[in-house]
Amino acid sequence: MNESKCPVPREQQPTNEFIELSKSKIFSWPKTKKSLILILIKFWVGAFALFLLISSGSVYFKTSIFRYTVLSFFSSLSIPLLISIRLYLGWNHIFKRLISEKIEYEESGWYDGQVWEKPLALKEKESLIASIEVKPILKNLIQIFSIILVLVLSGILIFQYNNF
Repeated sequence: MNESKCPVPREQQPTNEFIELSKSKIFSWPKTKKSLILILIKFWVGAFALFLLISSGSVYFKTSIFRYTVLSFFSSLSIPLLISIRLYLGWNHIFKRLISEKIEYEESGWYDGQVWEKPLALKEKESLIASIEVKPILKNLIQIFSIILVLVLSGILIFQYNNF
């Protein structure tokens, strides 16, 4: 196989996948940690209002407003948690394709998968993109995911061991 000519279709090349993902409206959120946190907080507030509205239909809400408000507060964390998981999965996929030595691709459909080994120059270029561009994004997403997970677990513990 001629290594100077890449047989991988243009849209399946890891560098082009990275560029497309970077241009995507949703996947461009984690480019800066501050903007991602603000967006997730907006989703959290919106989900909190929705969850509070849903729990207000409960008969028990009238007797224990504080309990259902706190329950809505912690359960609304599920929305930012799911968003951060989705962002992580997308960026992690691109990261793995950028650092791999071989590219799996499909020429015309799922039934004709091929594997192409990257030349050294392309490996170095894509490894550099992965370490400089994608790795910090993954690090930020893991940190944010961890914070949300700690908040969710603390909410579970509050409800498990407190009777208010």
